Parts: sequence; C-alpha cells; structure tokens
Amino acid sequence: MASFVKDLIRVGFSKLNIIIFGVGTSIATARLLTPDQNGTIAMLLVYPSLFMVLGSMGIRQSTTYFVGKEIYSLDRIKQAVTQIWLLTSLVSMLICVLLFLFLSKNVPDFSLILVSVLSIPFSLHNTYCSGIFLGKNEIKEFNKINWIPNFVTFLATISLIYFFDLEVMGAMLAYLFGHLAIFIALAIRKDNLMPKTFQIEKEVISKMLSLGLIYAFALLIVNLNYKIDVVLLENLSTPYELGIYAKGSSIVQYLWQIPMLFSSLVFARSAISKDGLAFSKKVAQLLRLSILLVGFVAVILMLLSKQVILLLFGEAFLPSVIVMQILLPGVVLLTVFKVMNMDLAGKGKPYIAMKSMAVPLVINVLCNLYFIPLYGSKGAAISSLISYSSAAFFFLYFYSKETKIPISEILGYKKSDFEPIMEVVTKINKKIKR
Repeated sequence: MASFVKDLIRVGFSKLNIIIFGVGTSIATARLLTPDQNGTIAMLLVYPSLFMVLGSMGIRQSTTYFVGKEIYSLDRIKQAVTQIWLLTSLVSMLICVLLFLFLSKNVPDFSLILVSVLSIPFSLHNTYCSGIFLGKNEIKEFNKINWIPNFVTFLATISLIYFFDLEVMGAMLAYLFGHLAIFIALAIRKDNLMPKTFQIEKEVISKMLSLGLIYAFALLIVNLNYKIDVVLLENLSTPYELGIYAKGSSIVQYLWQIPMLFSSLVFARSAISKDGLAFSKKVAQLLRLSILLVGFVAVILMLLSKQVILLLFGEAFLPSVIVMQILLPGVVLLTVFKVMNMDLAGKGKPYIAMKSMAVPLVINVLCNLYFIPLYGSKGAAISSLISYSSAAFFFLYFYSKETKIPISEILGYKKSDFEPIMEVVTKINKKIKR
C-alpha cells in the first residue's frame, strides 16, 4: 500500500499539471480568439485525436501487458513497436487528410490540415513509449510523458497567438510543438523506441497486434463516444456552435483526470498482479473514492458554472454554461467506466469496453442527428449525457459479471475505503512538519 500511495502522489502531480496547463491553453484560445475560431480548432483536432487512438493499435496497452508479464525481452518488444509505429503513422496521417478533405463541411486551409496531422507520428511514438514505462512500473517516467506536452502547448499557444498573431495556425503549431517536445526529450535521454537492429519481429508484432487490435477497436468505440458529437456538430451546425460546445465540454472533461489519476496505476499494477480478484476489489475501492471526489467537484461546478465560464473564457462564451451543466451528471456517471475499464484492459480483456460502449455509441449518433439540428451545442450535450449514462450502466453490469463481484459490493462504501486518503494526508502532514 505504501508504494501504491507513493505512485498515487506522483501521478497526482502529473494530472494536476495536465489540468492546469490544459485549462490554461483553453483560456488562452478563448481570450485571444473568437468562438468561431475555437470551433475551427476543435474541428482540426478531432480527426487527429481519433487516429492517435486508432493508429496506436492498442499498442500502449499491449506493450504494458507484454512488458509487465515479461513475455518477450525488452529489446524485441522495442523492435516490434518501432516497426508498428512507422507503418501506423504513415497510414493514419494519410487517412486523416482524406477525412478532412471529403467529410468536413468547412474545409480549412490545407496548411492547417497538414500541421494538425503532423502531430500524429510524434503522439503515437510518445504513446508507445509510455506503454513500456507502465509495463516496467516506471510511474515517474510515465508522468513526464503525460504532462510535458500540455506545458509546452500552453507556452507555445500564448507565444504564437498573442505575440505573433498567428491565430488558428498558432494554436495548431502549439499543439504540434507539445508532442514534438517530448519526442525530442525521449530521444536525448535514449528512452525512445529506436532499437539496436531493424530485424523484422514477425512473431512479436503478430502477437502484439492480435491483442492490440482488440484494444484499438475498443478504444476507438470509446473515443467515438467522446468525439462523434464534434464531428456531427461540424457537419450539422456552425463553427460558432462547435466553439461553444468545445469550451463547455473542455472544463467538465477535466474531471476525468481524477479517475484517470487512479487508472494509470490500476493498469500498470493489474498487468503484473498475481491475484486478479483481490486487485479488482481494490479497484472497486478506488472507484468509490473517485465517484465521491468527482461528484463533489461536479456539484461545485454546477453551482458556479456561470461564474466559472465568465472568469475563464469571457462573456462571448456565456452559452457554454448550459452545455457544461447538461454534461456534468453524465461525466460523473462515466467515472465508473474511466476507473474500472483499466483493470480489465490490464488483464487483457478490452472486449468488455467494446460490449459496453457499442450500444451507447449508436444511441449517441441517433440522438445527435435528432438534437443538433434543433438545439445546436445544447443538443450535442444532451446526446452525450444520454450516451455517457447508458455506457456507465452497461459497463457496471458487464464488469460485475466478468469479475463475479456483485454490483452492491462494487458500489457499497466501507470505512476501510478511506484509509488510502488518510494515509496520504498523514504523509503530507509529516512532510510539512519537517
């Protein structure tokens, strides 16, 4: 438990930085650009972000699993991952460009499309490297990959938009520089993917992809639930409505950094855990704590939503208040999935996520097609609320069935649930007294 708490504090620092710099970047673009321009940025990021998931082929998760279980040597795994990275980067960039050209209603300047897709190979490289760090349980190194891109993006956004007046191009370059920075840092530290030889690792690649493709498909379905509203808003509404939705959803989605604080640790330790049932019960404990924390922050945001939007983004984004209020309950409910999915993924069972998210995705699309023409950004928020809520209930049912832990036990609070928090508080007090 002591080492778990220590890792929790380290990951907590990383997630706090992600939130601070992520919100900082969102504030900068809101204050320096119009809602329409923010909508264009959201549109430019949606396809690359989806292909960063699909293009990853679930390799981070399968790498963590293979490294954690020591199925192959680290050198062989690195060789295989490098070869997968080169191929998936090229294919993902090409398909992403085609999607922009043929599916986007408001196709921006091609230079903006080019900059947006150039971030894909660097992001995939960093994602694959993080799988190795997680498999080796090197939480400290994993943390650096997580928050440094946000920090660089934040600084670059302010510099390029405010000082150089590059507007949307400045925001896209900043996003690219964020991923490029950690790529360069890993290369300097020789923690990148470059293997000793370039011998084709057919066996390792085959086995990683057989597991990774399942992860990738599961992650694609999950992320489509988060991103399909942006795609449909861009096609069924205006850049203004998309910009309003993007800012309202950006705040509430940072609540997921609270359960994601636990998820990274859960996945790494689940991959090396010998007692699956005991670990799943520990994850259920983390879920109960996460729901309390996320729920508490959500209530505060609900009560102060207008003040928060005005303070962060200004009066131009006041319609984002209702978007944020609609999304909050769904975000709290989906905490169930955010925490507990990583346990099953770490055990090589990503298909549970697919089963849980498939029907909610269909519901999401149908609701968006109906509500967006009627209510714009509010319609997209309503659709996401319905989708998130149904996904949470589906996943809770399937998780209970898979782990053979009753739902009442998963959600039932115990006095012992709060021991990790008390342990963290005690450690912090001791450090302060020193």
